[in-house]
Amino acid sequence: MNKIELYDTTLRDGAQMEGISLSVEDKIKITLKLDELGVSYIEGGWPGSNPKDEEYFERVKTLKLENSLIVAFGSTRRAGISAKDDVNIRALLEAETPVVTLVAKAWDMQVTRILETSLEENLAMISDSVSFLKLNGRRVFLDAEHFFDGFKADSEYALQCLKAASDAGAETLVLCDTNGGTLPAEIKEIINFVKQKTNVPLGIHAHNDCEVAVANSLVAVAAGVNQIQGCVNGYGERCGNANLLSVAANLKLKLGIPVITDEQLAKLTEVHLYMSEIVNMPSIGNQPFVGHSAFSHKGGLHGSAVAKMEDSYQHIKPEVVGNNMRVLVSELAGRGNVLKKIEELGIPISLSKNQATSLITEIKKKESQGFQYEGAEASFELMVRRNANDYIPPFEPIDYRIIVEQKHPNGGELQDAAISEATVKVKINGEIRHTADAGNGPVNAMDGAIRQALIANFPELRSVRLVDYKVRVVDQGSGTSAVVRVLVESTDGVHTWQTVGASPNIIEASWQAVIDSLEYWLLKYSPSLSNSNS
Repeated sequence: MNKIELYDTTLRDGAQMEGISLSVEDKIKITLKLDELGVSYIEGGWPGSNPKDEEYFERVKTLKLENSLIVAFGSTRRAGISAKDDVNIRALLEAETPVVTLVAKAWDMQVTRILETSLEENLAMISDSVSFLKLNGRRVFLDAEHFFDGFKADSEYALQCLKAASDAGAETLVLCDTNGGTLPAEIKEIINFVKQKTNVPLGIHAHNDCEVAVANSLVAVAAGVNQIQGCVNGYGERCGNANLLSVAANLKLKLGIPVITDEQLAKLTEVHLYMSEIVNMPSIGNQPFVGHSAFSHKGGLHGSAVAKMEDSYQHIKPEVVGNNMRVLVSELAGRGNVLKKIEELGIPISLSKNQATSLITEIKKKESQGFQYEGAEASFELMVRRNANDYIPPFEPIDYRIIVEQKHPNGGELQDAAISEATVKVKINGEIRHTADAGNGPVNAMDGAIRQALIANFPELRSVRLVDYKVRVVDQGSGTSAVVRVLVESTDGVHTWQTVGASPNIIEASWQAVIDSLEYWLLKYSPSLSNSNS
């Protein structure tokens, strides 16, 4: 099989995704990370189209890349002028990249109705532009835009576009499924036909509108293409482009094609998370190979099986792509899930068979009431410890009262904000503490009142703070009487943990989650308690 090259277009095509806006600094960071990953070509953008891309191409000249070549992207010359007089063509030269990718229309309808020029002029635009760039020392790839739709509409003309580019010196002809509507069987059939008509290496640029962009890319490799274009995490306009991370993993692990090294493959999850952070988009949990849930196991049968043999429900070892296996605890869990999760979290407790069965029963009961422990592992660990015979909690919550008051001063207009006040009772070492605090909301007031009760015994609690608070309606359709789930994320500046509560009363659900958060920290990280409970 011919050598396969990975071509990344995240900085140009990926940046066209709704919600993504990259600064020049972002683009430089992504360039360096893609070079680490070992992609052959990094498409930096469209020189001359905007000031950011102009600055990027200036700055990227100073980077010392080890694996990748920077590519400038642009269109063929405009109709009716020469390539040397076209400002966009001149901008491609001024970018001073070793490779230029030109996009050209390969669908007759696009030529006559979108470009509003003749079919003959479009062929001349392709030929002149490629020739001019070649004469000026550039390697040229041609992106044949809308190629598959164009081939199905008029195969002869689509092939003429490829011939015009190859005759002018284009070294790779990239067949683009621009609208993303072509299925794998058609991709294979058309590429096989095209290969009989040209000796120039082919590439594939697949969009994901039918959710087959990765499949189309892999089928194209089987049909003989040499270059695969795509974006990290499948970013791109509309439904995105072929996910280059999935493409790389499949080529390397399933087809044995060494597009990246083993060491680079092990960075795949890191790249996924890094890119998600840079573009400020959430990491996709169920993304193949690199997602947080890619190797998670929830069903009891699955959990029991992977506890005995990890490969029983995994197609690869997660470590080879830098990921890891996770066992989830839910109402679907069996004893194997629970025991594996206890081992995974490093909880120094050995449960008997009866204790494990009792714990599973409690988990299922709690989840039927609205609790969920997949994203609240601190609450799960507390449940495990509370089921152990010798567990002594650092404090015992007794009750609380919350008052929320909106005052009308002198019978006039409402004050800007309601006043929240909480009183709580907590037992510590047999002594009941009755404390109160005010806050900018009921949860804030409650949290403050609990801390007032605990701080004398545990002054180190001052470092703990709530950093996220999420509420979700569990049984939608029940109106204001619905059960709500509260997920609280807390930190001490070093560690971060999540706890959960559930109740038809949002204050009660919050109370449960906050109590768990403080108890967990005291158990795990308090200097006076963590050693005795570890």
